[in-house]
Parts: sequence; C-alpha cells; structure tokens
Amino acid sequence: KDMPASDFLRAIDQITGILEPHETMIVFTGGEALVRNDIEAVGHELYRRGFPWGIVTNGMLLTETRFDSLLKAGMRSITVSLDGLESSHNWLRGTPNSFKKVLEAIKLLPSGLDLRYDVVTCVNRRNLNELTQIRDLLIDIGIKEWRVFTIFPIGRASENADLQLEPNEFKALLEFIKQTRKEKKIQLNYGC
Repeated sequence: KDMPASDFLRAIDQITGILEPHETMIVFTGGEALVRNDIEAVGHELYRRGFPWGIVTNGMLLTETRFDSLLKAGMRSITVSLDGLESSHNWLRGTPNSFKKVLEAIKLLPSGLDLRYDVVTCVNRRNLNELTQIRDLLIDIGIKEWRVFTIFPIGRASENADLQLEPNEFKALLEFIKQTRKEKKIQLNYGC
C-alpha cells in the first residue's frame, strides 16, 4: 500500500532543514508510479517546496494528457522502461499491448521542455539480439540517453534462464555498449 500523501509530505518537511531541496532529486518508482492518482498533487507540493522530482514508469499509463499534467506539476525527470521489441517486451511485461503503449509514451519524452529523460532496458536472453534495433528506434524517436542493465539472479529471475545472460552473451553486451559509445549517436549507460 502506498504511503498517504500527507505522511509523505510531512516526512519531506522533516528533512528539509537537513538538506538543500534544490540539490535533492526525489524519484517516484514502483511497482508503477503512475497508479497513484495523487502523484501530480504530491509532485506539485514537492516543486513548491523546491524539490525537483521525477518518476520511473513502465509507460502503460503515460498518455499525452497525463504527460502534460505531470509537467505542469513540476516533474523534471522521467525514466521509461522498454525491454525489447514487441514480442520480447510484451513477454517480459506479461501484457500483450505493453509495447505499443510504451512506444507511444517514449515518443512524448523529447517534447518535454526542461525535462531530463531516458529509456531503460533490462537486457536478457530474449532481447540481446534486438539491441541494435532498439538503439536505432530510440535514436529515430529522438531519445538522447539510454540505460541498459542486467538482472540479478534473485526472485523470478533466479527461476527463469531467459532472464540471465551466459558469460559469452554478457561479453557480447559489453561489445555492443563499447561500439554504441564509439558511434556517439546516443548516450548509453550501463547499470541501474
């Protein structure tokens, strides 16, 4: 269960004297940050108090209307997850229309003025061979920053071999990162 907005803002007010609000980014993560119906109201209160804030989202609920609402509430950062091309993304997310929805969400990102944004990809055995296509798709959309990571073998990941890279596959990922960085068409980072 989510923390009530009043409790959250009270906790923020208690730490405000300890740190500099303009130097502290507050990021809402999940589950899924956008299931909170009050995220704009809470975000606006953070913005009013001087805290930059952002979200990490799977993009399923990020429509143009919601995106505009978040920006008006002072959102300064957003990360959207894209975990492969259509089949592999939908497999990982467990939802048949997830890819189409997240792609529409990602297309909104470059339009956000004063917004720091990136796309994050969980690299696994099913999407490893799609990385070049994903990279090119993001570049075509206008995405400037992309972050990839591999998953720790705990929880569901420990039970599903498709979520783990073999050593030779991990080496291929590192070569892909090296080549992409050399091309300088998109900033590619590795890690959570």
